[in-house]
Amino acid sequence: MSALEDIRDIMQGWFEDCACESAKQLGAPHSGKMLRSKLILAIAPENEQTKRLCAVIELIQNASLLHDDVIDEASMRRGQPSLNATAGARNAIMMGDLLYAKAFYELTRLGDEIARIVSEAVVHLSNGEVADVCYAGKLYDNELHYLQVVYDKTASLLRASSHAAAILAGLDTQALASYGENLGMAFQIVDDVLDIMQDSTKLGKNALHDFKEGKCTLPYIYLFQKLDSAQKQVLQSLIGRDLDAGEQQWLLDNLRDSGAIEQAIAKAREYGDFALQSIQHIQNAKLKEIVAQMIEREF
Repeated sequence: MSALEDIRDIMQGWFEDCACESAKQLGAPHSGKMLRSKLILAIAPENEQTKRLCAVIELIQNASLLHDDVIDEASMRRGQPSLNATAGARNAIMMGDLLYAKAFYELTRLGDEIARIVSEAVVHLSNGEVADVCYAGKLYDNELHYLQVVYDKTASLLRASSHAAAILAGLDTQALASYGENLGMAFQIVDDVLDIMQDSTKLGKNALHDFKEGKCTLPYIYLFQKLDSAQKQVLQSLIGRDLDAGEQQWLLDNLRDSGAIEQAIAKAREYGDFALQSIQHIQNAKLKEIVAQMIEREF
């Protein structure tokens, strides 16, 4: 049995131990590709503590996604109907709360320092979600605001994962925390580009989902910066709603012709380079492979 299969079994066992019978009936959320666990296992040796850390992080990630889907009224998650679509928003919220509660209970068994690091990341997750909601449906050209939200919602948990793994492995905590942070920034920017470039069968969600949900991601920020005032008004009129074929084509044409997509990809690769620079003194080929796998996905 592989380490990732072990981690899934641990999560399922924790889930089945929970007292909430209605939550059991709904079933545990799918754990996805477990990228954070792969990162942890690339840093720290495989043992019970490391697997416990992986399972905690995966529960937190799943909980945040359940809540995100309710807020976004998303109908798909990882190519399947979302829990809120099949069981209702109330059940999805309660399931997310259950996963958070179990994750924090198990987190206390990993020591105070790791508990503090992971808990701080969850605070960032919440701050990022609040910012997302506050800015929903608004176009802006403030790249720094976007990057802060990306740090809060994605990079903070990857930073915490690599930092905690470094503690368990007795390695350079600051270098590996920086690696995880920059990896997370790169990963989310690539995800935002793929939301535009890939079709729904590859994404596991509807194409242009972010824009239709009112999210102003980096490609749209770069596009907004390049448009004249009349075009900006057109773009603002499109965000946050379903687009007809002509409107969708106008959006895709302008994203392509403006160079906004290429500019966003370049920013992702810049963060990937920062991640690699952080671990120049650490001989770990797996960490270099993870950067390539996360960034050089099919556009």
